[in-house]
Amino acid sequence: QVQLVESGGGLVQPGGSLRLSCVASGNILSFYDMGWYRQAPGDQRERVARIKNDGSTDYVDSVKDRFTISRDIAKNTLYLQMNSLIPEDTAVYKCGARTNRFEISWGQGTQVTVSS
Repeated sequence: QVQLVESGGGLVQPGGSLRLSCVASGNILSFYDMGWYRQAPGDQRERVARIKNDGSTDYVDSVKDRFTISRDIAKNTLYLQMNSLIPEDTAVYKCGARTNRFEISWGQGTQVTVSS
């Protein structure tokens, strides 16, 4: 239904930064909320950041003060600015969007690897 395409992942050294982008196939203000999720091998999927329709945000404790979720409504794009990266941030990051409380659409994911 909703198409989401992530980009911006890659290999970065500890302490470095990346900005992830997620382009949606519709007006992002039509979504109930949007978020960034990550999953490392052997781990459960974790929501790292969320932005609601009204622009309010929340973060998992491990990324607070390092990651920032934002959006460009005109470009139908969601961003995740990732600073002060640490090896524990290594994971596949996916964008998710909900048109309502009960269904979420996913992008294919982008790999983030933090290593020296």
